[in-house]
Amino acid sequence: MKQSEIKEASNVELQEQLSESRKSYSDLKMAHAISPLENPVQLRSQRRAIARIETELTKREVQ
Repeated sequence: MKQSEIKEASNVELQEQLSESRKSYSDLKMAHAISPLENPVQLRSQRRAIARIETELTKREVQ
């Protein structure tokens, strides 16, 4: 997800996206542990997407 899409999404949508992204990240990690991924950069991009969503949720809680 792009930062602009994250800012426009509601809290409920962000929570859903966060849980989905975490599951996807864990699946990628498991697959990578069994046999190397074709594109290991997917792990980094997924981890960063999770961080972006968590940052936006925290920012909204503080306000």
